[in-house]
Amino acid sequence: MEAVWQGLVQALYLLIRLDPGVMEVVFLTLRVCGLATVISIITGVPVGVFLALKEFPGKRLLVSLINTGMGMPPVVVGLWVSFLLWRSGPLGHLGLIYTPTAMVIAQAFIATPLVTGLTMAAIQQLPPRLKTQVIALGASPGQLYWTLLKEARLGILAAVIAGFGGVISEVGAAAMVGGNIMHQTRVLTTATMLEVSRGHFDIAMALSFILLGLAFGVTATLTFLQQKARALPGNEQKLIRSFRS
Repeated sequence: MEAVWQGLVQALYLLIRLDPGVMEVVFLTLRVCGLATVISIITGVPVGVFLALKEFPGKRLLVSLINTGMGMPPVVVGLWVSFLLWRSGPLGHLGLIYTPTAMVIAQAFIATPLVTGLTMAAIQQLPPRLKTQVIALGASPGQLYWTLLKEARLGILAAVIAGFGGVISEVGAAAMVGGNIMHQTRVLTTATMLEVSRGHFDIAMALSFILLGLAFGVTATLTFLQQKARALPGNEQKLIRSFRS
């Protein structure tokens, strides 16, 4: 218990005095995780909507692969991305291994299946008659998709929260493709792991508190937006009236 208390005090001390090393790690963590989450949203939401609405040969296999990806161990993702980006690998000529870009790529591979699978589930949970009614009222494909996205906004925001949580908490892929290099690729998870290996448990505990605070801050913001969206009117009858008008 004493180590926990010392870690909390150390975390507050590092934040209050804006320790340059800690701030550098925090900002890099936000940049890498933020970019990976944005990529997963841009990729995962459209694919999730497509899979929820369309039927085609091989769909079940593709959905099974996405569901498998939702539980894929980060260390496996890190291994495969490392293989692709190693100097002797297929993409080695790009020189991306042990860079923040490589970390973004690996974490995007972790978050995208989460966002895709949960978005697909959110769209599939909508009333089947909603799609039929909107099409019958002459909505274009773009209007149809936008309407479904608005109705499934709570589930989609949950998918975003899950995607961000998946990347900010992982350490295996970040260490493998980033190398945990000081001033270049060291983020909060890999820095915590390093301090534990050195026996600096007070610093490791402090970094863990900072990581928890960062994760809570971002997740709380997304949760606020989710619950605010829940309070907005968005029932089927209002949508139908809007198309009729």
